[in-house]
Amino acid sequence: MGITIVQKSDLTVRKRNPRIALVLAGGAISGGGFKLGGLKAFDDFLVNRKTTDFDIYVGLSAGAFLAAPLASGVTPPEMLRSLEGSSEEFTQFRAFDFYQPNYSEFVERPIRYILDLATFIPGSILDLVAKSPALAESIAGPVRDFVRAPSITRAADVLRPLGQALLDGRPFPFPLDYVPSGLFDNVTIERYLRDNLERRRMPNGFKALFQARKKELYISAMNLDSAERVVFGHDEDSSLTISEAVQASTALPGFYRPARIRGIDYVDGGVRRTANIDVAIDHGADLVICYNPFRPFSNRVVRKYDPQKDDYVAEGVQLADRGMLTILNQVLRTLLHSRLQLGLLQYQDDPNFKGDIVLIEPAEKDLDFFQMTPIAFWERRRAAQHGYASVTQSIEIHYDMIRRIMESYGILMTRKTVSEGLQRMRTGETPEEATDFLTREVPSRAISIAKA
Repeated sequence: MGITIVQKSDLTVRKRNPRIALVLAGGAISGGGFKLGGLKAFDDFLVNRKTTDFDIYVGLSAGAFLAAPLASGVTPPEMLRSLEGSSEEFTQFRAFDFYQPNYSEFVERPIRYILDLATFIPGSILDLVAKSPALAESIAGPVRDFVRAPSITRAADVLRPLGQALLDGRPFPFPLDYVPSGLFDNVTIERYLRDNLERRRMPNGFKALFQARKKELYISAMNLDSAERVVFGHDEDSSLTISEAVQASTALPGFYRPARIRGIDYVDGGVRRTANIDVAIDHGADLVICYNPFRPFSNRVVRKYDPQKDDYVAEGVQLADRGMLTILNQVLRTLLHSRLQLGLLQYQDDPNFKGDIVLIEPAEKDLDFFQMTPIAFWERRRAAQHGYASVTQSIEIHYDMIRRIMESYGILMTRKTVSEGLQRMRTGETPEEATDFLTREVPSRAISIAKA
């Protein structure tokens, strides 16, 4: 359904001082809301340890935007309140924080194109004049041959050096070179996170965060020029602040312009890896909880031969009939999901890996979430509500196995709080009432696992 488990440890043995990691993949706005609702559901299942109490946090893209506050102790309900504007600790994350237009390039690049185009011909003539002594010498022989016996071949011999001189000069201003590098600028995401970390007096440096809370935070992005993955963390690359690393990781190509920070252009970390589970394991994680909201939709369409049409007819709507955006959505989700599944298989077969991985995803037949546009800011509330229900249902199916895994790491689980949450969701008369419980804190209870 929505859970994949790689179980390698001995569950009959209680682990001593285990290191637990939370890995959050991308997902843009709807995926981020889906994850927040899912994290709230996961927290409601946990009794004596919450998602802000783990040891390692790994995030990329939208997951980085969530992992940074989580590592700093901000709970999922508090982040949900910040989306709705009711948080007393974080200011509201507004649509303009997400959709900041790329003003500078939309103004500067067309002007630069017009100027370059206007100066191309005069500049090229000046370049030829500057090269005229050497150019005249190179075409003198071909000109004499042409005058003595004119022909198309000899005319080409005369023109060839002239054309080569033009090509070796300034390049022609090709219009596509002046297209803005992105529709929006995610500098506002960096500013929002920086201002709120300062407002709450939380560290904005990886080393400072580790010293203050003993939590390890890792955020990944891709260096656009080298196409290499960059991992930011207290014992990795710590050249950027946490808010700058989030900006680098969330720079979705095409949607956002590359994040140029300290002279380096970064793009979305999901371009290189889907979730970066390897980062958590390489830093000593024994149990990895991974949340990936992007999963392809399983559209099981039955096709039957129609003798009257002499063709096969589908019973149901095929994805291709829903348009290009639906096709691209399915293809992107498939690429991200298949990379993640391949990584899980590698750990399943790796004899050196002795830990456990729990991957949480939407169900493969979750059409409602599949149809949510990832960059639709207005879908955040519905996505959070859907994420809560989805994760709850998926964990319920695998509850006994997940509970055994968690208890071997000293974490107790209960169904009671989640059942109450689902009931309130179903009985709420308005959307606000249906999701009000998502912003309700459920504190951890210090219960001895031996007594439990």
